[in-house]
Amino acid sequence: MTKRAPQGKKAKRDYIIRGGFEGRERLRVLSRVMQPSTLNLFHRAGVRPGMDCLDVGCGGGDVAFDLARLVGPGGRVTGIDIDEIKLSLARREARALHLSNVEFRLTDIAEREVEGGFDFVYSRFVLTHLRDPAGAAAKMLKAVRPGNVVAVVDIDFRGYFCHPDCVAFRRYIELYTQTAERRGGDANIGPRLPELLIQAGFRGVQMNVVQPAGMEGEVKLLSPITMENIADAVTAEGLASRKEIDQIVAGLYQFAQDPSTLMGAPRIVEAWGYRPRA
Repeated sequence: MTKRAPQGKKAKRDYIIRGGFEGRERLRVLSRVMQPSTLNLFHRAGVRPGMDCLDVGCGGGDVAFDLARLVGPGGRVTGIDIDEIKLSLARREARALHLSNVEFRLTDIAEREVEGGFDFVYSRFVLTHLRDPAGAAAKMLKAVRPGNVVAVVDIDFRGYFCHPDCVAFRRYIELYTQTAERRGGDANIGPRLPELLIQAGFRGVQMNVVQPAGMEGEVKLLSPITMENIADAVTAEGLASRKEIDQIVAGLYQFAQDPSTLMGAPRIVEAWGYRPRA
């Protein structure tokens, strides 16, 4: 008889990016790159002082911290994630930042509903990893109060680019996409987001596309750092050897450090919609 994995264990196995302390540092870089577009999305979605917000898949808390500052002492932010190490780091950092209006909980949106009543629900780079993203979207609809907003943000690896052509970059995209698919995810889910919201029952769905890119700065480090952080999943799926992965990482860092090259993040789709009032 097959023994069933404890709740949450399967989700952690499906997630292809390394967690814990190393994963937290990658998320810190990612959040700095994404912060301008994230704050702009919050403005469009109508985030304001006094709101009660939920950050689904909060990781180390960077977005939750931004939300906590926006909603102010009269508001509240709850971050949920499946990685207890990242949540512990987030709690510690919140105390250091003197943010008393944010809390973090160990919860898996793929497995359970979140108690409702939020004014704003946000999720970034979570649905791409889930076997049932539509189910998660439905749970987020229930978590937000009628008339209020849910915003989801996710990737489309088909839009990932660099210049000039880089063999290591092309292989990284291939390995990431294949590994996500093997684990039941979708590295190209971005364009599906508006449809997922509509099918879940949202109204007034809107969308936007953003894509950080540059010839210098941290945006160029996202590819090699991410390749490092999916190495365990790639080898576990038998898609590449550790030796090949090391070569790819070295090639990506070399490309990123060349001031004449251009590298972007994946194409990123933002979608948001409203829970009907009746």
